[in-house]
Amino acid sequence: MKKVLTIFGTRPEAIKLAPILVELNKHPTMQSRICVTAQHREMLDQVLGLFSIVPDIDLNLMRTGQTLAAITARVVEGIDSVLQEETPDIVLVQGDTTTVMASALAAFYRGIPVGHVEAGLRSGDIGSPFPEEMNRRVATLVSRLHFAPTHAAMKVLLQEGVPEERIFLTGNPVIDALQMIVDSPMPKMVVELLSRASLDGGVSNDRKLILVTAHRRENFGKRFESLCRGLKSIVQRNPDVVLIYPVHLNPNVQKPVLQILGGQDRIVLSDPVEYDVMAHLMKAAYIVLTDSGGIQEEAPSLGKPVLVMRTETERPEGIEAGTAKLIGPFEDRIVAETEILLRDPAMYEKMAKAINPYGDGHAAERIVAIIMKYIDKLDDIA
Repeated sequence: MKKVLTIFGTRPEAIKLAPILVELNKHPTMQSRICVTAQHREMLDQVLGLFSIVPDIDLNLMRTGQTLAAITARVVEGIDSVLQEETPDIVLVQGDTTTVMASALAAFYRGIPVGHVEAGLRSGDIGSPFPEEMNRRVATLVSRLHFAPTHAAMKVLLQEGVPEERIFLTGNPVIDALQMIVDSPMPKMVVELLSRASLDGGVSNDRKLILVTAHRRENFGKRFESLCRGLKSIVQRNPDVVLIYPVHLNPNVQKPVLQILGGQDRIVLSDPVEYDVMAHLMKAAYIVLTDSGGIQEEAPSLGKPVLVMRTETERPEGIEAGTAKLIGPFEDRIVAETEILLRDPAMYEKMAKAINPYGDGHAAERIVAIIMKYIDKLDDIA
């Protein structure tokens, strides 16, 4: 029996790997083992519970005030010990976190093949997003199988010299996960947040919900203050708008958000929410404003226009398809672009009905089928 060891440490990784883990369990000829580093402990545990994922190994590596160097060293050493004990036939990782980069490196050191889910994403700037752009490039260098979510990601890998026979166009499993969640009943927390926003189930004739997520490291400081001022101006200038913003716990986010947006009418601030709550909030929203990566993929699946408050993105497919627009973290631009969508039905419909390039909800099936087909041949494509 062949063994697949799936390693992850953060909430986004768990969300995107959950459908793959479910699919792996459908195949009795494949032994699926799960190792978590708990790079982000609390937020990770939320998703584990939501998808009923029980790790076989929990390294619990998170430390208060941890540096990137420290967490990298702990992950490499911790995963190396796990690999020695488990001796998997393949290691599966997803995305661009420090856990991904360090785990892939540890597997490479031991000569164990790595399968990289969501391979080929690039911003083009090694320092932005930091350190994710570097992490994903390292993961590409040491991976054996590359599961590209889009044609654009596949093209990047080919341009970087990855052999074509190692690249597989699969779609993104985040769409699989999203569909699993939005088909379930609305969580109580969603009802409470919509009630605070004077919305009944997300439906209101005279109010439009804007959902915000913003926590990107490269926006910290003056850019983040500008971003917050833009959000405040939108609400002040548009009496039909209500804004819900689950606020990241990082002090670099909390401080400007509370100073600029706290206590404002029609702005609902909350603690970070679980994935199922966020999914249902996206479903209820009219527009999504974000500097996050995953939401650029998820919201278009629900027909929601996405305005990306960054200066670059490693997900250009959404921009090219018209499901998302890159506007930067700048007050004037945030206000102007949001008001276009609020006031121009034709522009809104153009974005809302654009075809989502990120997948059809069957990525997990494709990835597992590829692993099963190629696991006996991995030595041949070394």
